[in-house]
Amino acid sequence: MQKISSAGRINNMSEKVAVFRKEHFNAAHRLYNPAWDEDTNRRVFGKCSNPNYHGHNYELIVKVTGVPDKNTGYVMDMKLLSDLVKEEVLKRFDHKNLNLDTEAFKNLNPTAENIAIVIYKLLREKIDVALDVQVRLYETERNFVEYPV
Repeated sequence: MQKISSAGRINNMSEKVAVFRKEHFNAAHRLYNPAWDEDTNRRVFGKCSNPNYHGHNYELIVKVTGVPDKNTGYVMDMKLLSDLVKEEVLKRFDHKNLNLDTEAFKNLNPTAENIAIVIYKLLREKIDVALDVQVRLYETERNFVEYPV
């Protein structure tokens, strides 16, 4: 059982807490499998396989979960998380054609699922292994993916 101090604060710091950072970026892409002909790509990916590409206003939410540090009370310094997302994600993908302008998608179909996995891997290697990381990526207001699940 946890003790509650007179100020209403939990004294047991062994509880995990999730912190979130929300960012936004714009990018163009084309969903396309080079092993298929144009008709098959159009049939499978529809208008998302437009040869002239199309764009999205992506919303990214990064969730970091862990036990707050006993000295700072932070799970992770939110300024550091903000800087990390800007450096590793926004600089790479914002206002880019994912298929043409990024190394990550030269040979990987830039579906929302694959974009989320790539973003997760970029961030995961920079965040303390004691912390859990999850990425939620909104491609539209109604369509989003999470990784890992």
